[in-house]
Amino acid sequence: MKRTTISIFVLLSLFSCSEKKIEVDQRPNILFCIADDASFPHMGAYGTSWIKTPAFDRVAKEGLLFMNAYTPNAKCAPSRSAILTGRNSWQLEEAANHWNNFPLKFKSYMEALGENGYTTGFTGKGWGPGKAVSANGIPRELTGKAYKDKTIDPPTTKISGNDYSANFKIFLDSASTNAPWCFWYGGYEPHRAYEYGTGIEKGEKELSDITEVPGFWPDNETVRTDMLDYAYEVEYFDFHLEKIIAILEANGQLENTIIVVTADNGMPFPRIKGQEYELSNHLPLAIMWPKGIKNPGRIVQEYVSFIDFAPTFIDIAGLTWEKTQMAPTPGKSLTDVFSDSKSITDRDFVVFGKERHDVGRPKDQGYPIRGIVKNEYLYVKNFEPTRWPAGNPETGYLNTDGSPTKTVILDLRRNGENAEYWQMNFGKRPEEELYQIGKDPLCMDNLADMDEMKSIKTELSKLLTTTLEAQQDPRVLGNGEVFESYPYIGKESNFYERFMNDEKMNTGWVSDTDFEKEKLD
Repeated sequence: MKRTTISIFVLLSLFSCSEKKIEVDQRPNILFCIADDASFPHMGAYGTSWIKTPAFDRVAKEGLLFMNAYTPNAKCAPSRSAILTGRNSWQLEEAANHWNNFPLKFKSYMEALGENGYTTGFTGKGWGPGKAVSANGIPRELTGKAYKDKTIDPPTTKISGNDYSANFKIFLDSASTNAPWCFWYGGYEPHRAYEYGTGIEKGEKELSDITEVPGFWPDNETVRTDMLDYAYEVEYFDFHLEKIIAILEANGQLENTIIVVTADNGMPFPRIKGQEYELSNHLPLAIMWPKGIKNPGRIVQEYVSFIDFAPTFIDIAGLTWEKTQMAPTPGKSLTDVFSDSKSITDRDFVVFGKERHDVGRPKDQGYPIRGIVKNEYLYVKNFEPTRWPAGNPETGYLNTDGSPTKTVILDLRRNGENAEYWQMNFGKRPEEELYQIGKDPLCMDNLADMDEMKSIKTELSKLLTTTLEAQQDPRVLGNGEVFESYPYIGKESNFYERFMNDEKMNTGWVSDTDFEKEKLD
């Protein structure tokens, strides 16, 4: 009898220990959803009628809709680097540039969460383009483990065959039910190329659906068709987002999952993607978290930078930034916004800029810019105004993707019909630019030389410089050449010199007709 009693006690003790081992980690799951090249305000929740995005709209309605979210750098790799590290691109050494070697010293929030109990994964486009390896040369999982086995017949020849939602389900089914997870849904859409006319043919759209064509492009059938093809691909990104949310609901995990939906940079059209204007850096953002956001359905007017995402995720995971051993961040956790804090006073401006994106200038030079948005004004300083902002004409303006819209603008100048569109999209720029984006969101009326704007320009310039000095930006500290010294690791390095020597180069992201036959003044 005594032995039986002891045996029961041992069994109960073992059961108790087992219960402790399988204790569920109640920290929130994190779902980060990022479209590839989509501008504000091109989501239905913002009132854009010619793009239908029910999933984004639901996230906004049941969570928060942000009116002033900005990337620090309007190009794929540097924008994603800022998201992952919480640092502005000028604080990331080589990762400031496009097609870079991602420095070992900078840890991503995904890596940090993976080291602290989270299961991590991604599908589609993670970080890139570029190379990120460990000290031993092993590829780093900056956005977690890849899930890409499930494919689908896409609706057009230019849309990715990745079955994003099916791959997310595989990740979710494989993840532990006792630990939180962090997943990155990186759609390849609406990145170019597009199958011309599919917005009308398959999206059942009409040219008249578009309420406004930006004034720096001609308003004609070709441009409108191009815009509708872009809209169709934005909707495809949203289609998979809707399916992913449905999977979360079916698994009972929606309540404690924070869902962030945004894009990496503006739409892949002239004067937007790869530039640093309002439509380049100002991006859609909606965040939903049923368990963690108070008073959902709010519209948030405060300025938010992409460097705020990593501190937010680390914060809601119950970690301190110091514990993650990530490099210091100037970003701010958004948890005060989630709690509907009435004391938000320090989100009144954002800074942005760029160094080298695509090549095409002599010696692989970039086009360095720094800028700031505050009080509905956008101020830009172009550090090398003698260079071509979108790349040299004779090498195809390589920092502007090939497109029907680009072709129309180039042909108008070549044919002597209209050079103004070319100037606005590809021409050289002054050292300083100032736009009242509340009235001029297209940034077409430069106020920098107006006497009545001198005080505003001076104030913004001073605040920008002070902020960048505090962040140890080499460009404002007199060592901007360091960004030029970092190698472009794509096969197109030294493009200008090789192309001008008649070497056949890979130029798959632009059209053959983009190259000017002679140098332009």
